[in-house]
Amino acid sequence: MKNVSAEDFFTPAEQELIRQAVAKAEGATSGEIATMVVARSDRYLEAVTLGSVLGAASVALLIAVSSHHVTIWSYLPLTIALYFPAQRLISRVPALQRPFIAQRRLGEAVKDRAIRAFYEKRLYRTRHETGILIFISIFERKVWILGDRGINARIPPESWQQLVQTLTEGIREGRACEALCKVIKSCGEELSRHFPRESDDINELKDEILIGEKTEG
Repeated sequence: MKNVSAEDFFTPAEQELIRQAVAKAEGATSGEIATMVVARSDRYLEAVTLGSVLGAASVALLIAVSSHHVTIWSYLPLTIALYFPAQRLISRVPALQRPFIAQRRLGEAVKDRAIRAFYEKRLYRTRHETGILIFISIFERKVWILGDRGINARIPPESWQQLVQTLTEGIREGRACEALCKVIKSCGEELSRHFPRESDDINELKDEILIGEKTEG
């Protein structure tokens, strides 16, 4: 996945298609669908530190060997001196952090960030607790679908896994907008079976895609 900001992940035209897809999907259900994209879900400071140490140590060793001056008294000060430039580089280039982050850690970070976003954006305040969040985290290349209590009482969270896979594959293949609109449609169909639209239903959540705040890293 290319390194882009959350704001630029979808073009304005694609954002309008997503908005229309949400509005259409909600037309037959009292459920509310929200979509959100963030650049990354965590700063991964442990990866920055580990990468900086290993990078500085490796470069220091190469310098020491090439200069034929391999002693602990020259190697350690050189490693320490190189640590800070390495830290600045790895902090500014997220792709350099990835080798030092386990897949499980990535998954947990996206899940935690999705849950936090659900409450930060007040998606839990729908009348019948039927809000659902489709969450995309660019750096981690992961998707999370999170339902409120009213939805989870009737639709097990595991039921969304196929849709998560569909969207993840679409993003990987460069079809993010198409895949997201397809998933939104499927969510609407599933919600309509359990939560048909009521006569006094109102649109409680924004149809536009939400953009997460920048996570410094």
